[in-house]
Amino acid sequence: MSSAASPSLSIAVGVVVERRRSTSPWVDFVWRGIAVLPDEPATEPWTVLREQDGSTLFYAGSATVDLYPSETARYRDNLVSGSPSIWTVLSPAEGAWPYAVTAVTADPAEGEGFTEAADNLVEAVPMPEALRDAIERFVAERHVEREFVKRKRRRADPEALARRDQEGDRNE
Repeated sequence: MSSAASPSLSIAVGVVVERRRSTSPWVDFVWRGIAVLPDEPATEPWTVLREQDGSTLFYAGSATVDLYPSETARYRDNLVSGSPSIWTVLSPAEGAWPYAVTAVTADPAEGEGFTEAADNLVEAVPMPEALRDAIERFVAERHVEREFVKRKRRRADPEALARRDQEGDRNE
């Protein structure tokens, strides 16, 4: 979302990340976001939550799901999709841990946009019920149906194209 606009509602969430042993000879571990917690827990980032069968779950840190009135159609489409999702975004970090929580969003288009940076890890995870309820209320209160207006195409003017070619010849 544009940094010029400020969100109408920000919902704090916690991000759970999985580190799994890789079968690749070039990479030791595979990292991915696997869940969001419907609140910000009183736990330090990168706390181990569970270790089991070559996999470790971490509480990676907190973020906010920012909701904007201009994006309610996208939130609504996400909610009625059959499996509402939240997109977690992890970006490479310097320091003790290889990734940092960069963003969490309920907007599918914004989630997809984060994949443009090849080194981001973007995962669609199930939307917790408490978060779904809050987003449904937000959409119900703020959604305004916008009419789609198709732009009319201007007809090509062959005379204008011919004049442009002649003008280009004179300048050479």
